[in-house]
Amino acid sequence: MKQMNCMAMLLAGGEGKRLAPLTTALAKPVVPFGDQYRMIDFPLSNCMNSGIRRIGVLTQFCADTVHRHIGGGEAWLNGVQPKHLGEIALLPASAASPNGCYTGTADAIYRNLSYIEQHDPEHVLILSGDHIYQMDYRPMLEAHVKSGAAATIAVKRVPWHEASRFGILNTNEDYSVVEFEEKPSPPRSNLASMGIYMFRTDKLKEVLLKDAGNPASSHDFGKDIIPMLLQDGASLTAYPYEGYWRDVGTVDSLWEAHMELIDGTLRLSEPHWPLYGSSQKRPSSLRPHLRNRSVQRDSIVHDNCRMEGIAQRSVISDGTDVGKGSLIYESIIMPGARIGRNVRIHKAIIGENAVIEDGAVIGAPQAEQVAVVGPGERVASGRKTAASSSRETFAALLAGRELYKDNALSY
Repeated sequence: MKQMNCMAMLLAGGEGKRLAPLTTALAKPVVPFGDQYRMIDFPLSNCMNSGIRRIGVLTQFCADTVHRHIGGGEAWLNGVQPKHLGEIALLPASAASPNGCYTGTADAIYRNLSYIEQHDPEHVLILSGDHIYQMDYRPMLEAHVKSGAAATIAVKRVPWHEASRFGILNTNEDYSVVEFEEKPSPPRSNLASMGIYMFRTDKLKEVLLKDAGNPASSHDFGKDIIPMLLQDGASLTAYPYEGYWRDVGTVDSLWEAHMELIDGTLRLSEPHWPLYGSSQKRPSSLRPHLRNRSVQRDSIVHDNCRMEGIAQRSVISDGTDVGKGSLIYESIIMPGARIGRNVRIHKAIIGENAVIEDGAVIGAPQAEQVAVVGPGERVASGRKTAASSSRETFAALLAGRELYKDNALSY
């Protein structure tokens, strides 16, 4: 892949309401993943490893949290030579849009067409900043160029019973796209869009300008741009991806992805495909071992933590503190969290810098729903909390208030 043949535009403005309370004051793409990374580290690292060294990162909700994480991009651009060929540019909505916000994914790219034109690439790769996967984009670009298509959409075969949750592409045998359906019921295909689009730059500019002039459009790639291209008779192809990919847009899917990490379904930072991140420090381990009077079984434990409890099938992140006698089972302890003594945590996610005081109980064995403690929240000594039918009910329990079922907010 020639350096300037392709550049990437990474959509990182998501609010992540379904991940609340983890995203109350944090942009969805910088929610922690594993013991030392964040979601956006995956597409950024994929770009670097694929030879795409010029990336525009489009931010909106809690943009400062994304900007602080990326900084000048040194964690990803380190080693790029010559240096002027590499750039990770932060493109906030506040600077690009007259009203300070993007109205949709397509509008975000439209508002930053000048950045694309400044570098004049032949192709533009559109990415989401909140999916977990490790993908080489070069074969997709090669397939796109060979096909001569206006756009190529990365797709992943999903279980048929889950297909109605996704945008589904119906294709011919050669993967030429004939129809796109948003969450069809019943689906006629199980080829789910991964939200990864490769465009010829001229066609991208043409379709974005047309969409911008349509007052009825929601200015979204999946809902508006792809259907418009099909309606206009443009050539679209699907690129099937066989590797691991997961949309972690809900608390449950985020927890499930961590369990897959523990099970080995997902592997981070393979030697041939390193995963970079600004918070990356020391390596972690996945094995039963003893340290600081602690026991960890089938757990990922960062070396930069004080661990004196027992962790089983859990992820213990950078800078955490787990007190003596505490038991953590099938849970994720995010960076900087403090777990007191004799705490019991079952099937839960403990947010960054949260404090769980001595003797508290979070979640329950065999619970159907994942319990969540938000970033910076404190659970008092001896308090028992459990996942409920709504995240709001759980937040109310943490605050010591009683919220009756009739008043519970849906989530």
